[in-house]
Formats: sequence, structure tokens, C-alpha cells
Amino acid sequence: MNNYFSIEDIDSLSDWINEAIEIKKAPLSNKQLGQNKTIGLLFFNPSLRTRLSTQKAALNLGMNVLVMNFTGEGWSLEHEDGTVMDQGNSEHVKEAAQVVSQYCDVLAIRAFAKLENREDDYSEKVLNNFMKYASIPIVNMESATKHPLQALTDAITITENKKVKKPKVVLSWAPHPKALPQAVANSFVEMMQRMDAHFVITHPVGFELASQITKQVPIDYNQNNALKDADFVYVKNWSSYENYGQTLVNDLSWKITQEKMKVTNNAKFMHCLPVRRNVVVDDAVIDSDNSIVIEQANNRTYAAQLVLKKILEES
Repeated sequence: MNNYFSIEDIDSLSDWINEAIEIKKAPLSNKQLGQNKTIGLLFFNPSLRTRLSTQKAALNLGMNVLVMNFTGEGWSLEHEDGTVMDQGNSEHVKEAAQVVSQYCDVLAIRAFAKLENREDDYSEKVLNNFMKYASIPIVNMESATKHPLQALTDAITITENKKVKKPKVVLSWAPHPKALPQAVANSFVEMMQRMDAHFVITHPVGFELASQITKQVPIDYNQNNALKDADFVYVKNWSSYENYGQTLVNDLSWKITQEKMKVTNNAKFMHCLPVRRNVVVDDAVIDSDNSIVIEQANNRTYAAQLVLKKILEES
């Protein structure tokens, strides 16, 4: 595996999930694999779980870790070829990617959508340019349209917690004070299409995700109806794809409450975090015994560690 850009880079999902669960039992068992290897973590956006879990995963494998936050530490990068760089951007990604490739053996990057231009965001300029010009493997720690580490984490978490072979999994839109990217939702949808699950998406009219991602997944605009008999309820806000980056409504009635969870099959509550309490979900739900958000966050380490292990084994 040269890069981990999307869940399409997973060759056998069941094998990957099983291996991640084994890694979780003995996280230091492959510590020699990364000795004398260095991973660089480049952050164009803030992070808590992604940064710390990926850093811990690398340390569990014996790797050295370099971290750089471009928001305050790096030169602003130009991504267009042929540009006359007489404006704000100080360095071209062509040089930056090649230079970092000399310092590191693996490079992990986090770069959110700007939510200004759908074509620009869905072209994945940042990740694609680094993959184009770097000579080392690239790991996607969340890009403009994808979050494959989170999706792998979610698959591991559902597998560990499911009580039936084919659980009902519901992805529900939730209100939020600001417009958010579609990356987490996109990758979760793609992951659920590869798992043995009865999967349903629910959201208000106008918040449909890209049809090339949702494909034939059923969409129910009635949240209570969608939640009925669910085994897992995954909650996330995203902005409009059609009216790109906009929050058409911020309907607080879509918040997840204890009353809504009563129609489920004693469902587990999931969220990628951070979460706006009492906006996205009531305290009573996220603090309940059925909430697995902390376990979900813990699995971020083992998802990242599995990806790095596979890259190190093949490099």
C-alpha cells in the first residue's frame, strides 16, 4: 500500500478489522517495525484525537514523530502549477513535498474543505498534490471530502459492539452553529456500503450528500422513522452539497434526545467528536451507558496503527 487516501485503499475490510482488534490487544508487539523511521504529521487545521492517536500509533510502532502546524508555523502553500507567485503564498507544494520527503519516511496530512468552491474541494488539491510530488507514502488524516481513518475506526467500533450479524446502522444529520464539511459523513457512508449492515441515512431535505457517494443507500427524511429499531446511531452535522457549504436550516428538532433513542433497539450512540453538547445531542444520551464515543475515540489509535503497520511492511 503506497498511500492511505480513502477506504478504497483497503483490500479486505474484514481482515483489516480483525487485524486492528489484534493490534489493540498487544499494541507494542510490532515496536521494532518502525525503528529508525520517521513520520511527519502536517496539520492545516486543528486536531485533538487525530493528532494524538496518530502520534501514539507511530510511537507504538517505534517511529520518530515530527509535527508541524501550518496554521501558525509553516509558509502558506501554492498548489496551482504555472502560477506567478507575487501574492500571498510563499512556497509551492512542489518544493515542500519533495523537501519533506527527505526528512520523513511517511507523511500524514490533515487539510479540511474550505466550503467555498465545491469543485476545488472535491478535487482534493492538497492531498493530491502532496501525493504527486512527494516520494514517500501519504496518509490522509482528513481531507476536504474524506476521513478514512475515522471510517476505519467506526468499522472497528461497530464490529466490536454489534450483537447481531447484520445490525441496523443509522447516520443522522444534526444541527450545528456553523457549516461543517462532508468528509466524515462521506467516508462513513462509503464504509457502511462495504459492511454487512442495514444502513439508512436521515437528514432534512436539502442536505443530501453527493449522489456518487450515497448511491443506492436509502434516505429517510423522517428522523424518528429512520431511528426505529436501530442498533447504532451515528450522528454528524454536514453542510449542503447541492447548495455547497451552506446551512439551509439549523433545525434544533433534529438534536438526538433520550426520547428519540427510545424508538431504537437499545442503540449504541456514536459520534466522531468533538461534539456540541445539547445542540447535537443531549447530555443524557452522550453520558449514557449506551454511548460508545470514548471507546470510538480510543480505536482511532489502532486504526492509525494498522495503516502505518501496513505501509511500513510494504515500504
